[in-house]
Amino acid sequence: MLITFEGIDGAGKSTQITKLIGWLERKGVETISLREPGGTDAAEKIRRILLDSGGKITPVGELLLFSASRAELVQQVIIPALESGKTVILDRFYDSTTAYQGYGRGLDLDMLRSIITISTCGIVPDVTVFLDLDPETALRRKFSEKSIPIAFDSDELDRMERSGLEFYRKVHQGYLETIKQNESRFVTIDAKEPADIIHNKVKEIIMHRFPFSPVIEQ
Repeated sequence: MLITFEGIDGAGKSTQITKLIGWLERKGVETISLREPGGTDAAEKIRRILLDSGGKITPVGELLLFSASRAELVQQVIIPALESGKTVILDRFYDSTTAYQGYGRGLDLDMLRSIITISTCGIVPDVTVFLDLDPETALRRKFSEKSIPIAFDSDELDRMERSGLEFYRKVHQGYLETIKQNESRFVTIDAKEPADIIHNKVKEIIMHRFPFSPVIEQ
């Protein structure tokens, strides 16, 4: 089972993934949690390049770096984990590429789809949880977490976080468009709700989507 979490930075993905892993493990479900970009030696090195606040990368270069990282993660970790029967939980997957590089950076969507197919080996999540949060609120959360004033040129921000409010508005809209095209796979949850309420909704989603899974065994 492959479960992915999506949403703009600050939506609370990490919190919900941690809660979900705890719940699954208490039920005896073997899980593996991964993030994008990252998860392998090569992918972690690419992550550092992508997030380097002083780095300058073209949109196409950014796309290819994310895709290279994903290809390593899919082939080295995700496919073997799924084949062994583990439940894989991903903090971001290829929907982030569509939203961030496609809608945010303005790259051609048909080109993106071709590259995504190659980098994922055609793998599609069983369910994708989208934590929906408006960009303004999300960015206020991020700045608050870092205890810094709202300023996109701050040295405390990574390269992606410095992209600006308008960029994140395009990303958010990109997610909404992506969901319209993949309604059967996506489940949208209001990220402004309390964390425990969101977690309960995530659990309900898993139990509803996978009724024959050991996840629901008491």
